Amino acid sequence: MDFKPLITLLAIVNPLAIVPFFIHYTQGFTALQRKRTIGIASISVFIVIAVCALVGLEVLNFFNISLASFQVGGGLLLMTSALAMLNAQPAEAKATQGEVNDAHTKTSIAVVPLTIPLLTGPATMSTVVIYADQAKTVVQHGALIGYGVVIALATWLCFTMAKPIARVLGQTGINVMTRLMGLILAALAVEVMAAGLVKLFPALA
Repeated sequence: MDFKPLITLLAIVNPLAIVPFFIHYTQGFTALQRKRTIGIASISVFIVIAVCALVGLEVLNFFNISLASFQVGGGLLLMTSALAMLNAQPAEAKATQGEVNDAHTKTSIAVVPLTIPLLTGPATMSTVVIYADQAKTVVQHGALIGYGVVIALATWLCFTMAKPIARVLGQTGINVMTRLMGLILAALAVEVMAAGLVKLFPALA
């Protein structure tokens, strides 16, 4: 079984890097509210990945976008995310100030901005679509959706253990982990872009 999609998704989503955001957004929450937020965020992460895996290619076909072009564009998004992570910033941390302010007025901020865009933004979605195209059998498609379950569980675990993780690793430890994941993601981004460019320009092969 190919675990490259799982490694890529773990590097992009990287719930460990979102732990400080989770702690910040859930300040003043009761234990029940925090538990509910964790559950909704984890389920939402899985839903985003599963939907992209199942209907992402149909959306591309609807807009008449070739997968090769999408691979190059997705690779560029991955590289942008990797560069952000190498600067110790979460890959998908692109929430607007309005989303941040609005989050404080909700009983649950699990979907916006925690799930979208902090955990699963454009880079995550494009990556799932690219790997969905590479999945040729029902088993491979099922594995990709199964990886969504793994990402959801990782999110649940990191958020559940948020305070101990932040206390043990500290901001420095989280930054080191984020930079390591960014380095892995940069290498994977080059592979994705290279595959797309070869399809667009066969002479490169």
